Amino acid sequence: MGLAPTDVMDPMYWLGEGGLFGGAVLAGVMVIVFIETGLLFPFLPGDTLLFSAGLIAAQPNSPVSIQVLAPCAALAALLGSQCGYFIGRRLGPALFKKEDARFFKQRYLTASRDFFDRHGPKTLLIAQFVGVVRTFTPVIAGMSGMRYPIFLLYNAIGSAAWGVGLTIVGYFLGNIAFVGEHLDIIILIIAVLSTLPAAATAAKVYLEKRRAVTENG
Repeated sequence: MGLAPTDVMDPMYWLGEGGLFGGAVLAGVMVIVFIETGLLFPFLPGDTLLFSAGLIAAQPNSPVSIQVLAPCAALAALLGSQCGYFIGRRLGPALFKKEDARFFKQRYLTASRDFFDRHGPKTLLIAQFVGVVRTFTPVIAGMSGMRYPIFLLYNAIGSAAWGVGLTIVGYFLGNIAFVGEHLDIIILIIAVLSTLPAAATAAKVYLEKRRAVTENG
C-alpha cells in the first residue's frame, strides 16, 4: 500500500516512535546543542531546535518524553559550554589572531567579549538566550581567567534555564489542539525562520565580496 501525501508531510510519521528517524531525535538534539554551545559553530538553530523538540515531545507518538528531553537538552548545553570554556583557557588570545572562516568571524568573538565585559558572570545566564553570544561567551570566560567553579555555577543555571525552558514552552504549546493538528506547517515555518539569520549573513558576505571585486577591478 502506498503512502498518502498526508503521511509524508506529517513530521511524526518520520520522527515519531517507530518512525524512520524517531530513534535519532534525542541524540540529534543533544549533538546539535553540544556543537553549537561548545565547538565555535554559532549558526546551528539551537533555540528553534529545542522549541520544536518540545512540540514533538507533546505528541501522542513522541519518540522521547519531555521528562527525558528537557534535562538531556540542558546537559548537552552544559557539556558543550565546558568544552568552550577550556578552549578559551587553552588557546586564549590566539583566537583573536585567527583568520575569519566560513563560520568563525572575529566580530562574533569581539561582540561576545564586549557583552561579557558589560555584564560579568551574569552574562552566562543571559547569553544562553542570545544566539551567537551563547556560542562564544564560554570561550571568553575561559580566556578571561574566570575561576572554573564560578563559571560552572552560572553556566549550569543558564544551561538549565535554556534547555529546560525552551523545551517546556514547546511542550505546553504542543499540547494545544490547534498546534497538534497543524504541526507540519508550524515546524516548517520554524525551520524556515531558523535559517534566515544564516542566509542573511551569507548574503551579506557574498555582497561584500562582490563589492570588493568591483572596486578592485
